Amino acid sequence: MVFNIIGVLEVLAYYIGMILVIGGGILDLIASIGMNRFKNFYLRLHAATIGAIGGGFYPLIGLGLISLTIEQLGINRYYIAGIAFTTALFLVITAPVGSHAIAQGAHKSRIVLPKPIIVDRLMEDEESGVKK
Repeated sequence: MVFNIIGVLEVLAYYIGMILVIGGGILDLIASIGMNRFKNFYLRLHAATIGAIGGGFYPLIGLGLISLTIEQLGINRYYIAGIAFTTALFLVITAPVGSHAIAQGAHKSRIVLPKPIIVDRLMEDEESGVKK
């Protein structure tokens, strides 16, 4: 009995990729519900970031894994997988930075302040004259 390890790995990669794509869709759905239900700007920004990272990163990784298993693509499957993995990496790096910049800009504009402010180091630094 011959055990084909490559075939088993391809099937495993395909099913893991499908689970990641479906999981990303579920995270997008949860993020959209959070965008509609949350009352605070910062909580909505958190939900949007979850949707951007979870709803974008996981399906891209899943797409890369699925494309590696489709032999009809030929050598192009490696290009598709590489592009998907690279895009997922850039998304994971840039999405939190962007949401942090939006939150900091909203906080500094003082148009949108969270209701229960327990400790606000940014406001304390601005009042004491410390520049960052």
